[in-house]
Amino acid sequence: MVRRRRGAAAAVVAVLMAGSMIIGGGVAGATPSARCATPAGREFQRAAPEATDVDSDRLADALDFAASRNRLNVQVFRHNCLIGAGPVNAETGGVPWNVWSVTKSVVSLLAGIAWDRGKLDIGAPLDSYLPPGIGDAEHRAITVRNLLQETSGLRVGAVTEGITAIVPIDPFSAVQALGVPFDDPPGTAFQYSQRNVDLLSYVIELAVGEPLQQFAQQELFGPIGIQRGDYYWARDRSGHTYGYAHLFIPPADLARLGMLVAEQGKWNGRTVVSAEYLKQATTESDTNPCYGYLFWTGPGCAENPEFLPSDMYSMSGLGLQHVFVVPSLDLLVVWTGFFGVHSTQGPGGILQYFGEPPHEFFRRLLAALRDNPIPDPGPYVEAPLSTDYSGYFDPDITLAVFGVGPDSYPGCSLTSCLDLPLRAPFTDAPPGCLLLACVGPDPRTPGIR
Repeated sequence: MVRRRRGAAAAVVAVLMAGSMIIGGGVAGATPSARCATPAGREFQRAAPEATDVDSDRLADALDFAASRNRLNVQVFRHNCLIGAGPVNAETGGVPWNVWSVTKSVVSLLAGIAWDRGKLDIGAPLDSYLPPGIGDAEHRAITVRNLLQETSGLRVGAVTEGITAIVPIDPFSAVQALGVPFDDPPGTAFQYSQRNVDLLSYVIELAVGEPLQQFAQQELFGPIGIQRGDYYWARDRSGHTYGYAHLFIPPADLARLGMLVAEQGKWNGRTVVSAEYLKQATTESDTNPCYGYLFWTGPGCAENPEFLPSDMYSMSGLGLQHVFVVPSLDLLVVWTGFFGVHSTQGPGGILQYFGEPPHEFFRRLLAALRDNPIPDPGPYVEAPLSTDYSGYFDPDITLAVFGVGPDSYPGCSLTSCLDLPLRAPFTDAPPGCLLLACVGPDPRTPGIR
């Protein structure tokens, strides 16, 4: 394996400045063209790049580039073998990191497991699961599939939907979703919503009859070796688990989720989530050729480089948190970090050209594959800047948290929601967990130790 090393541990802030790498290596149990097994313990099986038809020097160049773009943890797998890692993976691999909207794909996996168990009907209306008296008939007619495909028809404001979780003051985010008015009939148009997935996580919980995080640990995380003390998954003030973001998970564990999906839902011979569901989840929908069930599907979608094979898909989160899966190349890339876009068009370009780091990284990585059939796509080209931010901001969604305005749900405000007891803001998070990561020496702070 090509591994980038650095002599001493660094604090997370110092990691943001990392930009250089030193080549090292290690080989364990792999032969040329052989596949590695999914891990039975904490460690992934490693292999020299050449054992998987990858050139070490060119792989090192790709890893160098990733570090220059604030990639704080990088893992490159081929044939299930870990063949490349970033310079500070030893320091960051066990640190729970907010993977933002990658959380949506994890919720999709939980929906798939519930569907496999016969507990969740993807085609059913929410009326089949919501308690009586919550939501009007129009909102209760939204289907589970509508939520998975982001086609509920509810008005969106991606930033204003999410800001009240960052503060955090949301009283009950799923119920708040039921107060948002419609822009389109359900199932007719794709609109990227945060509240959709908060509502979905609540529906899954109702369908399986147990708290979402308990179900997740028992049916998803535990079977692939993710321990309960590894991660933190934020809840709103009612105790409802956020679906749209705020799963703080170590990169080493995020790679397990990526490998599970790449292995069509199997882990050491056990089916955790069915290949049938994953096929649906990673296949484009009628309303958006780039989106399945909370997965981005295909090249040129979200931050997926346009020159990658047509079967690729990804889990994508704010700040360039990614799991990239390329089945036809038997390639899995998992990285986390803090933005890192370089642009010639100033702050506006930095905020828009999120495709630049993946494009340039995969351009270098594919050059390292000795069996790569894809020609060099050339450097990343910046398109004209967009000035349309209409899908990002809707102040009525924020005002609804305070029980004010047309989007507010009756009986739900900052101080009370459906007569449920509400926690004080910031009391859900364990010590050391705030916004980006969970760090610190407190034994209550989650992480891999």
